[in-house]
Parts: sequence; structure tokens; C-alpha cells
Amino acid sequence: MPDFGSGDEQFHGRRKGKPLRAGRRLLWDTLLPRLTLPIEGLSDGELLDPATLFEEKKKSYWLEIGFGGGEHLTAQARANPDVGLIGSEVFEYGVGKALSQIEESGLVNVRLWPEDVRAVLPRLPDGCLDRLFVLFPDPWPKTRHAKRRMIQPGRLTEFARLLKDGGELRVASDDPTYQHWALMHGTGHSQFKWMAKVPADWKGRPSDWVETRYEAKALAAGRIPIYMVFRRLPRAEVG
Repeated sequence: MPDFGSGDEQFHGRRKGKPLRAGRRLLWDTLLPRLTLPIEGLSDGELLDPATLFEEKKKSYWLEIGFGGGEHLTAQARANPDVGLIGSEVFEYGVGKALSQIEESGLVNVRLWPEDVRAVLPRLPDGCLDRLFVLFPDPWPKTRHAKRRMIQPGRLTEFARLLKDGGELRVASDDPTYQHWALMHGTGHSQFKWMAKVPADWKGRPSDWVETRYEAKALAAGRIPIYMVFRRLPRAEVG
């Protein structure tokens, strides 16, 4: 696996929580295999074109890294049937919850990766995504754990490779340390531009925002999220 500049290629985080209920376990065994990205079947150096994942060609393709319980992922899929959405999440209970929502809504424009997203990123071709979401990721608040955070300089370069010119990277966090970290690295990266011009741009949600379970918890606890939208600059401008 390539080094994306995280400084730590070992996976850290929870995979297991409370056991899945019988219905979700059934979906895990029957529906998930049909939705899982065929990464393991690729030959060395072979890339996975998102357009090949869906029965009908979509106008654009979005990736959500760490979709939690799938609230945002599935709501965006319902609202945008002409978009192909890929969601990555390692927490079994969250994947099970997302599967329930996909089944109940009859969604056909969602594909999943229930493992470490770092196995997927290098398999996707340049400029294949219009949006990339990193919403309320684990902040890893201790300084010695900073290298575990999803937002890293080298990974931002990988995100820039995957996004089309003008594509969006959306990052949200309620953790002050992570907010500062993401803004420091996002605004310091040559291939991205932070789109905020006034405080309302980062204090308020984007117009098509969908609240996540983690966001609701943060608000209930009095923590204030900020919403960061970074635009992928045209390749011709940054070389």
C-alpha cells in the first residue's frame, strides 16, 4: 500500500461493537457482498473506474470516508439518484445500519467498502470524483496520535488526485483541535482552496447538508461543529 503521508499505515479504530441483529446480519451476508467494491479481484496496477460499479452511468461520483451509521450517505443517495455514491466504513454496526437503510429505501446507487479506505484510494483513477466527504472523523486528540488523523498533507494530495478540477472536499468536525488541524493543512495545500469568505460560510451547513448521528450528538452536548468546503483547484493552475 502506498504511503499517503499519514506517518502511520497501521489501522487504528474500532471494528466491532454490539452484535448485529438477525436482520442486519442477514443483510451483511446477502446484500453486502453485492455492494462491496471488487478491490480484491483487481490485478496488480489495475484501477477501478467508479462508472463500472453501477448498472447505469451516473453524472458524477462521490466518496464518503467513514460514513458512521450511513445517515448522510443514504440520504444523499436518495436525494441524488443520478449520482453514484461510494461509502467506506470499518465499524461493523455502522455498516449494518447503512445496509438496513439501503434495503428499506431500495437504493441502487450506493456501493460500500467495509474495510480500511486506504486499500481503495490508490485503486481509483485520477479525477474520477466530484465530491469527497470526511465528516466528523475520529479526532485522535492526543499529539502523539496526530499521525492517525484522516486529514494529512500527503493524503490531501491523494484526495486532490482523485477529485476533478473544481471538485469539493467537505470536512466537518466538532473537535477544536481537529478543526484547527484540518484548516491548517487544507488552507496550506497548494491544490485546494478553502471556500469560506465570511464566518457564516463555515458556521453554517452547506445547503444540501444531511445531519449525521455524530453531529446530532455533538450539538446535543453543546459542541459547535464547523463545516469546511475545499475546492480542488484546476490542474493547469497548480501544475
